[in-house]
Amino acid sequence: MEGVIKPDEFIKDHVSAGSVLGFDGRCVNARYAEKLKKNLAEKGASLKTDEDLVGRIWTERPSLTFRPAYDWPLKYAGKGRDEKLAFIREKMKEAGCDVHILSALDNICWLLNLRGNDIKHFPVLQSFLLMDMEKVTLFAGKGAIGSELEDILKKSNISVKEYSDVYGDVLKLSEGCSVLLDKNKVNQKIVSCIPKECIIKDAQNPEVLPQSVKNETEIENTRKAHIKDGAAVFEFMYLLKNKIGKEKLTEKDAEKIIDSLRAEKEGFMDLSFDTISAYKENAACMHYSAAEEGSAYLKPEGFLLVDSGAHYLEGTTDITRTYALGPLSKKEKRFYTAVLIGCLRLADAKFLYGCKGINLDILARGPVWDMCADYRCGTGHGVGYCLNVHEAPNGFRWRIVSERNDSGVLEAGQITSDEPGYYEDGAFGIRIENEILCKEIEKNEYGTFMGFETITYAPIDLEPVVTDMLSKDDIRRINDYHKLVYEKLSPLFEGEKLEYLRKVCKAI
Repeated sequence: MEGVIKPDEFIKDHVSAGSVLGFDGRCVNARYAEKLKKNLAEKGASLKTDEDLVGRIWTERPSLTFRPAYDWPLKYAGKGRDEKLAFIREKMKEAGCDVHILSALDNICWLLNLRGNDIKHFPVLQSFLLMDMEKVTLFAGKGAIGSELEDILKKSNISVKEYSDVYGDVLKLSEGCSVLLDKNKVNQKIVSCIPKECIIKDAQNPEVLPQSVKNETEIENTRKAHIKDGAAVFEFMYLLKNKIGKEKLTEKDAEKIIDSLRAEKEGFMDLSFDTISAYKENAACMHYSAAEEGSAYLKPEGFLLVDSGAHYLEGTTDITRTYALGPLSKKEKRFYTAVLIGCLRLADAKFLYGCKGINLDILARGPVWDMCADYRCGTGHGVGYCLNVHEAPNGFRWRIVSERNDSGVLEAGQITSDEPGYYEDGAFGIRIENEILCKEIEKNEYGTFMGFETITYAPIDLEPVVTDMLSKDDIRRINDYHKLVYEKLSPLFEGEKLEYLRKVCKAI
């Protein structure tokens, strides 16, 4: 936002000649550390990154969590670790590099077909990876890699060492070797340990793009995950609409209901992030978190925004629905309709291969811009496969934000969220989110045309929609989407729930 100073600018403004900025080099990425060092040098100040000063005084500091990791089966991964390692080694050759250092946890787990439980809602293990053309060393916490898993990894010439041993092994790299790494991901301490005689090739990790392009196994599995997930979200909508005005419910109660509905589904692993359940003005805070005590009571009026998702064995989901709980203002209805129009217009896009999210963002944001308003975030992010719910390099955004790394060319097989919104401080918040799969549509004399397949299957609340704002194409998109939802979910329900599903998916 205009006028907000960045931390590195603040530091530069407040240091003086001879002063020293210190931090633990394990906790700041190397690229940012280099930026700070350059800024400090201009002021005659310096940088010290080899001391954990906080650790000296933090007497009750929690230890790092290292839980047992597990092998990720081929029926979910789609490609074996040996195939993936061979691909990365080819990329190392193309870059003229002998060694690759990897510290992005999702990249490591994707590459080695591993999953873990070290970080809440992220099925990854805390680790580092060092590989050359012959062998791979995985640095993980004590007990994280059991003997059975270690034997499996040995078959691919992958050895396991203690987590903190990575720094010593980096110090021992051969003189003159070329090292491939991403300074935006690797911490400052690792880079400072690389012998000065080595050549550093700073580039995006070669795992990022192939990880984002889901293979056929992952795509088919993810569709299955979304059917389960859509069923849970529909059941939540059914319960919510029937309880409002009849039972006392808070934002936190609503959160617990939708979380429990997901947990009942076969193959459920974990939530993909903490559920956002935000009523009325609380929804204007995009990443609101309802308190256990004192969260807002839901009344038969206004909007409830619920942003939620899960990891299933078959894939990861992320979906937002905004529900009308009762009477709404004219303004709330108009902005809701604009957001819905934008969401479905983006999903319906056809575009030439080579486009990036920045080329398409206007389709989703345009209806809100037409009202001389905006939402201060991107329109969508890449979605991982039982890894990070936010994943590079695909996304939708109206301008490039380099540190987000979400402005890559849209590739067939990438899954991206489509989530325009509108947020008015002190009043209300609206967001509608589906996941869309990028696909090749047609190749002709003009080039290769791409498009999207919507893979989120849950009804959108049409009560707030201002039909006068809809074009014929908008109505077609709404009806086509709800027809798809009904086809996917109707076999799972009967009786009152099936009748309610038919009602909310009825063509307009």
